[in-house]
Amino acid sequence: MTREPTQPVEYWRFNIYHRLVHLLVLLSFFGSTISGLPLKYPGTAWAQWLTRLQGGVAVMGIIHRISALIIALYCVLHLAFIAHYVLARKKKPWGPDTPVPSIQDVRDIWHNVRYFLGQGSRPLFDRFAYFEKFDYWAVFWGVPIIGLSGLVLWFPEFFAKFLPGAAINIAHIMHSDEALLAVGFIYVVHLFNTHIQFEKFPLNKVIFTGKVTAGEIRHERPREWERLQADPERIEETKVR
Repeated sequence: MTREPTQPVEYWRFNIYHRLVHLLVLLSFFGSTISGLPLKYPGTAWAQWLTRLQGGVAVMGIIHRISALIIALYCVLHLAFIAHYVLARKKKPWGPDTPVPSIQDVRDIWHNVRYFLGQGSRPLFDRFAYFEKFDYWAVFWGVPIIGLSGLVLWFPEFFAKFLPGAAINIAHIMHSDEALLAVGFIYVVHLFNTHIQFEKFPLNKVIFTGKVTAGEIRHERPREWERLQADPERIEETKVR
């Protein structure tokens, strides 16, 4: 008689809200990239091909503005989540369960550099590693810069009523260069750290399913696992039923 294989114990890492916001980020970022990047390099063959594929510059403008509205939506949703987390749930806006940087992140960076050079062991990460926190803050400070400068470019006649003409040019530079920085970071650094690394290739499904196994937590986030083990009530709350 063969024994049925047992399912690994799973825990919730991301709730439905986190997954929804990430989906909005993914869709808006992709939409703004394919509609905005060809305008920065209009003389290249790939930009002209991508422009024709989307139906022309007018259609790209619509895609870009829809993406901008989605960005504004998830920005408001996230600020509302932070307010609810602090005011309604009475949680601290810092600590190991938040993406707020700490002294431990500096230590982890140093340990990781030594690990890459073969001079030490892998750092013991908590719920959010330092590179994940950098991902978060890159979006957090990038959205206001891109959003406000994009708003000036969207309604130049209105803003020209009380801003000097040079402000329009400055907004164009800020919007274009910050967007290029975001594209380079997301499609290279974030993509590698999240999906292309050997342990996750070709896709890290956690942001889509919201679930991780106990083995994954122990291996990738041992400090979080220790905290869970010390809090039986919380570990039961986060366990996938």
